[in-house]
Amino acid sequence: MIAGTADCGLKYAVRRSGSSVAYCALSVRCGTRDEDEYHSGIAHFAEHTLFKGTERKSASVVNSYLDRLGGELNAYTTKEEIVIHATVLKEDLAKAASLLFELATCAVFPEKEVEKEKGVVIDEINSYKDSPSEEIYDRFEELLFHGHPLSRPILGTAASVKKISGAELRRFISEKFVPGSMAFTAVADIPEERMRGLVDRLSGKFFGGRTGDDPAAGRIHPEAFSSAVFDRTVNKHNHQVNCIIGNSAPSLYDEPDRISASLLCNILGGPASNSVLNSVLREKHGWVYGVECSYTQYADTGIAAISFGCDKSNYEKCLEVIAKEVLKLQTTALSPSRLKAAKKQFLGQLAIVSDNGESQCLSMGKSLLAYGSILSDRQTREKVESVTSASIQDSARRIFDQQACSRLIYL
Repeated sequence: MIAGTADCGLKYAVRRSGSSVAYCALSVRCGTRDEDEYHSGIAHFAEHTLFKGTERKSASVVNSYLDRLGGELNAYTTKEEIVIHATVLKEDLAKAASLLFELATCAVFPEKEVEKEKGVVIDEINSYKDSPSEEIYDRFEELLFHGHPLSRPILGTAASVKKISGAELRRFISEKFVPGSMAFTAVADIPEERMRGLVDRLSGKFFGGRTGDDPAAGRIHPEAFSSAVFDRTVNKHNHQVNCIIGNSAPSLYDEPDRISASLLCNILGGPASNSVLNSVLREKHGWVYGVECSYTQYADTGIAAISFGCDKSNYEKCLEVIAKEVLKLQTTALSPSRLKAAKKQFLGQLAIVSDNGESQCLSMGKSLLAYGSILSDRQTREKVESVTSASIQDSARRIFDQQACSRLIYL
C-alpha cells in the first residue's frame, strides 16, 4: 500500500488487490455536526443532490455514467463524514475516480432537481416513524448529546429540508469540500505508482491551485465533553417494546480505551450468537428477536448502547438479565482462556470484514481523515492483543455505570 498527500492537501491511499473489480472512494470530513448556521439536514441533502448534475454532465449522464460500464455509484452521510464511492471493473477505475472528483468539485445543484429531491428526503424522514427500532436510536443520540453538534439528526427535519436551496448547497459545498478535509482511497489490481499518478492528475485538474485548511480540524483536539443523563419512556402504542441503555464512550482518539471498549461491546452484544446478551436473551430464553451492544466512535466522544426489542410481557425480564450480565463484567475479571477466545473472535471478525474490497476502501478513507495514516494488520492485532481483563472491567464500570447510564423506552 502507498499513502501520501497531494500538493493541494488531499490525502490518498492505494492498496493493490488481486481482483478484477476495483473500488474507490472520496471521503470528506464533513457531516451533520458541521452544519452550524446551515439548515438541519443539509449535509445529507447535499450528498443526495451531488448526483443531480455537474458543470460538465447532466443528472441523467451522471446516473448512467458507471451503470453502462456495469459499475455502481453510491454515497452516504454520517455525523462526521460525507462519502461518495464507486465499484467498477479495474480497467474503468480512472473513469470512476474522475467522476468522484467531478461530483465533489463541480456539482451545480439545479433548483428544479433540488425541489424534486426534497420530496424523496422528506419521505425518507417520515419512513423512520414506521421503524421504531431505528427512530429510537436517533432520539437517544439527540438526548444524550443535547446541546452538542452530535445531537443533530442526520436527515434533518421535514421543515428544515423544505428550506434548503441550491444556493445554500453551493455555499455549503464550497466551504466544506476543501482539499485539506478530503481523502481519496482505492483498492484495485493496478500498480500503486500508476494510481499515485492518477491522483496527482485528478487533484491538479479539479482543484488546480486551490488549497484550503480543513474546517473541521479542531475536532481532533476537542474540549472535554459531558453527556446528559436521562431516563425516559415514550408511549408509542406499539406491539413491541424498544429500549436503549447507554452512555458516552471513548472517542476516536482515546487510546487505548477505545480498543478495550470495542472488545467489551463485542463480548457483551456483538453480532455473533455467542455474545453474552444474544446467548441469554435470544438463544436461551427466546425473549428477543435481536439484541446488540453497539459502539460508535466520534472525534470528541463516542456512544456505547445496548438495544433490544421484545414483547411487552418480556420487557422487565430482559432488563433484569442485562443488568445482571453487565454487573458480572464489572465485578469479575475474564479468565485468560475466555479473554483469548474473545480476542480471537474479534480479530477474525475484523479480518473477514476487511477482506471485502469495498469495506477496506471505505475504512481506509475514515482512517486517513481521522489519523492521517492507516494501521497495518499487524498493528491492529497488537492493539487488540494488548487489551487486558482489567481494562475490560474498567471499561464496563465506566461506560455502564448505573448512575451514569441513560435509558430510552418506546412502549
